[in-house]
Amino acid sequence: MVLSWPYENVDDRLFIDGVSSMDIARRYGTPVYVYSENLIRKQFKKLNEKVRKYYPKTRLLYAAKANTNINILNILREEGAEIDAVSPGEVFLSLAAGYKPSQILFTGTSVSYNELIYLLDSKVRINVDSHSQLERILDIEVPELISIRINPEFGAGHHEHAITAGPNVKFGIWDQDSVDVYNRALKAGVKNFGIQMHIGSGIFDVGSYLKASTRLLEIAKKIHDKTGISFDFIDLGGGIGVPYKLEDDQINLDDFMERLFGHIKNKLNEYNLGSPEIWFEPGRFFVAEAGIILTRVTTVKMTPYKTWVGVDAGFNTLIRPALYGSYHEIITASKLGGKLKKYDVYGPLCESGDVFAHDRDIPEVSEGSLLAIMNSGAYGYSMSSQYNSRPRASEVVVKDGKDYLIRERENFEDLLKGQIMI
Repeated sequence: MVLSWPYENVDDRLFIDGVSSMDIARRYGTPVYVYSENLIRKQFKKLNEKVRKYYPKTRLLYAAKANTNINILNILREEGAEIDAVSPGEVFLSLAAGYKPSQILFTGTSVSYNELIYLLDSKVRINVDSHSQLERILDIEVPELISIRINPEFGAGHHEHAITAGPNVKFGIWDQDSVDVYNRALKAGVKNFGIQMHIGSGIFDVGSYLKASTRLLEIAKKIHDKTGISFDFIDLGGGIGVPYKLEDDQINLDDFMERLFGHIKNKLNEYNLGSPEIWFEPGRFFVAEAGIILTRVTTVKMTPYKTWVGVDAGFNTLIRPALYGSYHEIITASKLGGKLKKYDVYGPLCESGDVFAHDRDIPEVSEGSLLAIMNSGAYGYSMSSQYNSRPRASEVVVKDGKDYLIRERENFEDLLKGQIMI
């Protein structure tokens, strides 16, 4: 089996940045999330280099919803990332990780009045999703900067639930309302402005960004012409895809960014919009490939139709296959070179949908084998739950041959936390 750094085949066993997956499983139990710190840093550096090559005035905001472990937030802060937060909780964790309020952009939808009070008290930047949200913000106080999330009427992504723009989604303000919203903020005394879009997740085709950014910049021009507003920044959102299959190619960042920024610079000149900062909000790109889930085989059973492999992780550990039909490579970490056999891999939850793979070729397993579910660093722990009253798994970071526990495994007592007996 061909693996790429930081994943290595050492004597038919999976190693992550010099650490044995077998040792991690023995030390911390299973299931366990494992992240490569060096790969997270490498992914940030790689993208940062490419965007600045083609447009130096660029900021990268980490979409914290992908993984909010405070150690992950810290790693990316050290590399120079800022934060795209979608909840007050993500703002709280980012501040705890050392980010300054000015380094955090909050983009929320259906935001309550009390949440807006917390956000304004925290002094973070706010990206407005609706007329209603803007009016409630201005009722509390007039911030120095406001950004507006625009729905560019076009979306893209790996699944319909991950498409975040277009006529059938809940996000953003439409072209027909955009001038009124900016005028309202301007008349209230707001001094600085941004404009933002986010079209979806898991995008490989630069054409989707070209189409959406064209529409966004057309709207920005109209706002500028009718209000006199100049934009401090134009935020293109996130969604840059990563390969989930071993045979898939990495995105060609040079080609992607050269075409995108060439197009944007032409439009900025054509529309007399100056040279604002360009912001991106990647999440998955930084952390997905850096994380795996190690899970132990508990059961192998034959039916007249299939061979089922039961593991101790379920969709309470990784919900993406059940929710989106997402593909995650699964390898036998304890015997990488085994003969391939066809399996259905399932979890312990009392749900027929608790299945990670159907008819998947995997190196032969037996009860007690250790499996690795690859590319689980994004939307693994952050979407995990205690469904079926199963405590959440632990998290571990590896770096240069050493491993560090960064979140303890929950136990049965944790299931009682917050409950009040009456």
